[in-house]
Amino acid sequence: MNAKVEGVSVRMAPDYDFGPRWLPEGGARFRVWAPTESRVQLRLARNARPRPMHPRAGGWHEVDVPDAVPGDRYGFELSDGTVTPDPASRFQPEDVHSWSELMPPTPFAWKVDWRGRLWEEMVIYELHVGTFTPEGTFRAAIGKLDHLAGLGVTAIELMPLGDFPGKRGWGYDGVFLYAPESTYGRPDDLRELVDAAHERGIAVLLDVVYNHFGPEGNYLPRLAPTFFTDKHQTPWGAGINFDQAHAGNVREFFAQNALYWLREFRLDGLRLDAVHAIRDSSRTHVIEEIARRLRRAITDRPVHLLLENEENQSALLRRDRGGGLPRFTAQWNDDIHHVLHVAATGESSGYYQEYRGDTRLLGRAIAEGFAFQGEIMRFRGRERGSPSKTLPPAAFVSFLQNHDQIGNRAFGERLSQIAEPRALRAVAAIQMLAPQIPMLFMGEEWSARQPFLFFCDFHGELAQAVREGRRNEFRRFPEFADAQTRDRIPDPQAEGTFLASRLRWEDRSLPDCAASLRWYQLVLSVRRAHIVPLIREIHQAGEWQVVGESAVLVRWDCARGRELRLAANLSSQVVDFPADDGRVLWLEGETPAGTMLAPWTVRWTLSDG
Repeated sequence: MNAKVEGVSVRMAPDYDFGPRWLPEGGARFRVWAPTESRVQLRLARNARPRPMHPRAGGWHEVDVPDAVPGDRYGFELSDGTVTPDPASRFQPEDVHSWSELMPPTPFAWKVDWRGRLWEEMVIYELHVGTFTPEGTFRAAIGKLDHLAGLGVTAIELMPLGDFPGKRGWGYDGVFLYAPESTYGRPDDLRELVDAAHERGIAVLLDVVYNHFGPEGNYLPRLAPTFFTDKHQTPWGAGINFDQAHAGNVREFFAQNALYWLREFRLDGLRLDAVHAIRDSSRTHVIEEIARRLRRAITDRPVHLLLENEENQSALLRRDRGGGLPRFTAQWNDDIHHVLHVAATGESSGYYQEYRGDTRLLGRAIAEGFAFQGEIMRFRGRERGSPSKTLPPAAFVSFLQNHDQIGNRAFGERLSQIAEPRALRAVAAIQMLAPQIPMLFMGEEWSARQPFLFFCDFHGELAQAVREGRRNEFRRFPEFADAQTRDRIPDPQAEGTFLASRLRWEDRSLPDCAASLRWYQLVLSVRRAHIVPLIREIHQAGEWQVVGESAVLVRWDCARGRELRLAANLSSQVVDFPADDGRVLWLEGETPAGTMLAPWTVRWTLSDG
């Protein structure tokens, strides 16, 4: 469908219930769901006269504006005179407390006829737009795509983009879920980044947050109090209403949001943040409804849907008999991170205590995905996980580092700062070549020296509460029992904390950084040549055995009687492994003396059946 805007024909975007719609005869229809408001008026910044909106069934208010043009700034005036931005705003050019901007109806001219990438080809690279480059913008990120393509990355995963308060933040406190963060650029700048990535064969995934809204700039409680419910409590306060009265429009808000990102920005998939915190007692959980609707709506390319799920529910990842994806493609696998992190660093504080000294968990996580499959986890005080042996390795995303595992440390240290080089290379050789889907965190490939710290940009009492909360969070750890030590934790509100987290791309030329980069390029070339073709053949978990303390042997059955094998000695002792006459794909560490593997040695082989 086409519409006329100032005499120019433009393609109409699909209709969404939330947000403005362009009209075929010209102009736009503004709509807002405000079920408890008796009167709502549209305010345009260019015109002081408010325009009454007409009540519609179900708590909607709308008005047609024939002279509306792209770029109009607007808001909604409520019965008490309060003027709010549009909760479904497509762009907030002056941050969360100002006018929303009326965007053109998808006028972007895509250059690439993109048909997506297969999941087994994925090497994911997680990045935070604001600290990925010195400029911290979508357009600046385009200039680094050739580096990623040369590295062997086939997908980038962007940390959340929903507009958040202030000029800096991780994105998990977003309050305008349809509006790309304005400090990174305009919506078309994001489209340029996606198109440029596709031009290089790189898929684009987005992290979305559907479990809460940030503490500042969320106008939904004022417009639609029933958007939230006291029946469910989350770490961030009252839960979102997915299962009580008036939940239908709430569910639509999120389902359409997911579809909006995939359609309007041609994204290849989404990672749903902390789904264990989404409380929904409906017959069909909202995340499952979202998955089904996305797979029905997007049929011209693969849709990759990832989960973060502390509960480790294998049922959400289960394939059908034909290997199809009825629900979710994969889950970020914290367990593989924990076993490899503990092996490389020896750390045992917090939840790491569960993994240290238990080689069974190491073998199980590498071979089967989940280390805990229904057993009691003492740190949680209850059971964790469910059996995952029937799932293929590609149902799991493996990582040694991500925004959480680095940024939740008090000083944001990267693994290269706290692990011996040979230990780091050994665990990286496991992660990079295992048939799970590997993910790198930005700068990991050259062992970046910059931390990734927790930062935000709140003000007033909220800023002080976040500052104090960050330091109190570490009070329970013995190494932070001293108040002076806690005072050294970087202030998340300080601009310097944000700036310290920006990558220094010039460091790639330093000898140790250059060596790290070459190693990752080489290991990913081996993955591309030898591991990727096998992934589609591996339909279930591997078999594993403990060979010695921190030493495991893992085998995966492949087609035509072949077997992929991993022999990993993550200890400081020489360990005797079973003989292996398979073809060596990668050897990390010392050349074996017979069947004896030296400390921190990892060997990948493939038997030809």
